[in-house]
Amino acid sequence: DCDLLILDEVFGAVNCGLLDNGVLTDLIKNKPQNVELVLTGRDPKPDVLELADYVSEIKKVKHPFDRDISARRGIEF
Repeated sequence: DCDLLILDEVFGAVNCGLLDNGVLTDLIKNKPQNVELVLTGRDPKPDVLELADYVSEIKKVKHPFDRDISARRGIEF
């Protein structure tokens, strides 16, 4: 029982073959009315975009990589 479900980086899991896109679209189509579903990640499939109520894209303005700072455990990976 929850009213908010966040699937962080779920599109990466789909794109890497760890999760079937059909399973994800079934979840979207059949979720309870009272559940807010938040999906994150890059390159969502077109059918998921079509089902979504809200889609946003984040653009990098400044990032530590620009100053040759390597990814940090627990932050970027």
